[in-house]
Amino acid sequence: MRHCVIACETLRDELLHAMRLAQRHYEVFWIPSGLHSTPLKLKARLQEALDNLAGFDRVLLCFGTCGNSILGLKLGAFEIILPRVDDCITLLLGSCSRRKKINEEHAAYYLTEGWLRGERNLWAEYQHCIDTYGTKAAESVAEELFGNYRSLALLDTGISSVEDLVESTRIISETFKLKQIVIPTSNEYLAELLTGPWPQDRFIVKAPHSTICHSDLRTE
Repeated sequence: MRHCVIACETLRDELLHAMRLAQRHYEVFWIPSGLHSTPLKLKARLQEALDNLAGFDRVLLCFGTCGNSILGLKLGAFEIILPRVDDCITLLLGSCSRRKKINEEHAAYYLTEGWLRGERNLWAEYQHCIDTYGTKAAESVAEELFGNYRSLALLDTGISSVEDLVESTRIISETFKLKQIVIPTSNEYLAELLTGPWPQDRFIVKAPHSTICHSDLRTE
């Protein structure tokens, strides 16, 4: 079977690393990370990517359910497989239960190297808000966005130096009064996506010419 991957740009480092380890050399079609803030636009971009595929038997979708942006996606003459998680953070943490436990302990807001590179990340939006509306308005927006968090959770993927990530995000933690913590992650879930098997409790598997529906969106 001929495989390809459709993936969020935020996961570029982690996915390419997992592909090297798994010795899988699939063609990857990247989706801009900034679309996550507008689920309808993300859905439209994903559908466009699916519609433009030709010659593939199986598509590995490196996304979570992401605000139900995958709901209603229509498949062509290929099977599609994606992780049964709500978003990319849970995919890197390995399970919804682990993320829930971390949230309960740390009330965490998560960051990765890929997130920082995204042109529409919240730190960039905060700076834009300062430039456009002034510091007071930006601080009011930040309080609304981050007021319920206590920690800035930096995901250590083991691919690059987490110390560099700690240093580059120090200003973010200080600005929003969040404690920096480091959370180790694993490429295990990504490796499963690339190689199989794909058990129904961890993956959504859809047949060719089908549509992703509400009943498919149950996460762990």
